[in-house]
Amino acid sequence: MKFVWQLLTVVVVSMVGGQALMAVEDNPWLQLVAGAVTVALGLYVYGWVVRRTEHRPSTEVSLDGAAPAFGRGLLIGAAVFGAVIANLYTAGYYEVDGLGSPTGAVGLLGFMAGAAVTEELLYRGVLFRYVEKLTGTWLALILTGVLFGASHLLNPNASVWGAVAIAIEAGGMLTAAYIATRRLWVPIGLHFGWNFVASGVFSTEVSGNDTPQGLLDSATSGPALLTGGDFGPEGSVYSVVFGIMVTIVFMALAHRRGHLVPMRRADRKAATATLAR
Repeated sequence: MKFVWQLLTVVVVSMVGGQALMAVEDNPWLQLVAGAVTVALGLYVYGWVVRRTEHRPSTEVSLDGAAPAFGRGLLIGAAVFGAVIANLYTAGYYEVDGLGSPTGAVGLLGFMAGAAVTEELLYRGVLFRYVEKLTGTWLALILTGVLFGASHLLNPNASVWGAVAIAIEAGGMLTAAYIATRRLWVPIGLHFGWNFVASGVFSTEVSGNDTPQGLLDSATSGPALLTGGDFGPEGSVYSVVFGIMVTIVFMALAHRRGHLVPMRRADRKAATATLAR
């Protein structure tokens, strides 16, 4: 029942926040406010339901050290997506025609913040954490990554390859960031940094969502395998390669810190007892 209550609570907050963000999508300033409220409400409710159901401090969203951890994730996400754009630009597949919509970037700031927090609470905070208890770290990473990718098939310009790419790159590196730190701040920062730079700065499509224009007036063209096509650069092989590289680094760090939970049932209980539950 702990899992059910946590899952339902986070899903409800995600749905309410998502509806609020969509309701004010024509007003970027209200969308910024709605995003901030969604972030605050999501973190508060997650912490509350974890404390009530597991009778422990919600250390994974503790504010102690949250700002630097979020900042590290933000820089990593922005840098990795920037590397994707740099490759597309040098290959002639991405070009900037001038200034786009600064106010559009403001709205995307709120939207992407709300999305990053609610998705991390759901997929890493609830789903991965509980699946890991049953299967161990590696299988849980794969299973929740596949689920994360599959959820993007519902987007307007979704594709099977786009969902596979998301499962590998984002499902991998975001989950690995949680495993390495056993807190949600780095993956939240990474998720937000990636999505906001993609949409709010470079004005590219994000996960096939018909994303509004951001700061730059840009255009992407070229082979879909390299550019991601209508799905956006997240469907690019560049994103997949860079995502795998980041995942490897985080998983190596997790191994060094003793944060991996083994698949063998006899060893899992002892391992999870020392980690954020």
